[in-house]
Amino acid sequence: MDTIGVNLQAVKQRIAHAAKLCGRDPADVGLIAVAKAFGADAVAAAHAHGQYAFGENYVQEAVEKITALAGVASPEAPLLRPLEPRIASANREYDATASDARGHSARVASPEGPLLRPLEWHFIGPIQSNKTRLIAEHFDWVHSIDRLKIAERLSAARLAGLAPLQVCIQVNIGDERTKSGVAAGEALALARAVAELPRLKLRGLMTVPAASADYAQQRRYFAQLRRLKDEIVSAGVALDTLSMGMSGDFEAAIAEGATLVRVGTAIFGERKKY
Repeated sequence: MDTIGVNLQAVKQRIAHAAKLCGRDPADVGLIAVAKAFGADAVAAAHAHGQYAFGENYVQEAVEKITALAGVASPEAPLLRPLEPRIASANREYDATASDARGHSARVASPEGPLLRPLEWHFIGPIQSNKTRLIAEHFDWVHSIDRLKIAERLSAARLAGLAPLQVCIQVNIGDERTKSGVAAGEALALARAVAELPRLKLRGLMTVPAASADYAQQRRYFAQLRRLKDEIVSAGVALDTLSMGMSGDFEAAIAEGATLVRVGTAIFGERKKY
């Protein structure tokens, strides 16, 4: 598991270097460690090296990990049970900028006094209607909303005692038939509708572009999402997040304004095939 720590440090250094090359503050780029197909022990190892935000694609696998890690202790303080920190944070004034993925401390005060630092869970995979309740109950962020029906189900299933579910709209930038995501031309209408739903907080856009080893092509894909975000903001919908970039292209994503990058293989290694 020491390999995970070494890999994690290398990824953080790459993020910092990419940000500085384009004149950005590395602190403005959050890292989500994508742990799909890896067990709770791998998440715990990354957490021990200071990583708090984790991405998952498969609901049942993720819920098992969230449950298994309910009692994991950080070097600073023991973690609360999975739902308790979110209930506590909902009872204070909500700070929409607080996010472990962005490098800020999403801690909450316990009645005993010490600050407790929970893991932050991001759902980043395609969403089936029959999985919305589990996602709404267990996750802090959802990056992959691509239709209003799913957003409405997440809103209805989000428990009143939890902080609002932070959400992004997934956009299919390349109009690829095999990819999830709303078409770019339909993103504004969906964003307006999602922004009105209770128990959700619309944060931004996400994309998974076509794979390319060409840096310039990578940037062109991500530039499209950045421009789309700017258009939606200009139309009056508040957005502050661009979730884009993975192990093979996150430097290009950072150059085009990514605020969250989703990195798995470069941290945990090659995944076993499902």
